[in-house]
Amino acid sequence: MGYFIPVEPDVKVYIEDINPRGCKTILFIHGWPANHTMFEYQFDQLPRMGYRCIGIDLRGFGNSDKPWSGYDYDRQADDIRCVVEALDLHDITLGGHSTGGAIAIRYMARHDEYGVAKLALFAAAAPSLIERPYFPHGLKRADVDKIIQDTNNDRPNMLEGFGNMFFFQHVTGPFSDWFFQLGLQAAGWATAAVANAWLEEELFTDLEKITVPTLILHGIHDRVCLFPLAIAQNQGIQNSKLVPFKYSGHGLFYDQRDKFNKELAQFIEE
Repeated sequence: MGYFIPVEPDVKVYIEDINPRGCKTILFIHGWPANHTMFEYQFDQLPRMGYRCIGIDLRGFGNSDKPWSGYDYDRQADDIRCVVEALDLHDITLGGHSTGGAIAIRYMARHDEYGVAKLALFAAAAPSLIERPYFPHGLKRADVDKIIQDTNNDRPNMLEGFGNMFFFQHVTGPFSDWFFQLGLQAAGWATAAVANAWLEEELFTDLEKITVPTLILHGIHDRVCLFPLAIAQNQGIQNSKLVPFKYSGHGLFYDQRDKFNKELAQFIEE
């Protein structure tokens, strides 16, 4: 079932609610530059195990409205709060991939973990996607600048290159085409604005505010959010568990989809 939920005047985000009568709810926040359908191989399986799965298209992406502004982590965390309140969600597992993981962390800190019983981070872009003088583990700032420049000059070519570094396991040509199309559904200005947020946003103090049990899933071959980010998350979140994925890159939700689904379900049931 699909819904459009207002998050501010003239802006609505799209959500897909799968198995709404499920016993426990997982709210998925997708990564850049895709949308909720990147979790297809979770939505195919987890509802069969009794879970309610809700996928959000972040503003600017997928089927959601694509306003000119509002792509900082605070505003996007506020969008999630609107969804949680509109659907009257309680005791959920909030799961976020890459930038979606960073936004989930900001939500937990900014909204005092409202409605959330457990947090799951998948290759999260936290506490900082880029290198900083006090955090040497991220991407080079120049590499992100190039992503923004390429987005503004030839977004399809940028998306193809990004897709080529996303997965560690072999993916077929048709799968690559499908994943490429997810990125094309976004607005160009939203794609660039979120990438620019990587340069401005950091989540070191946000990590310290998280108190709920937290699962960290991260591929050791991740070339986007490097594995040391997962170690920093594990050290910064007091009640967290890190599960390395030995045969995964950034797209661990597909690279090792069976392990991914199993680890997430076990975590929810603990």
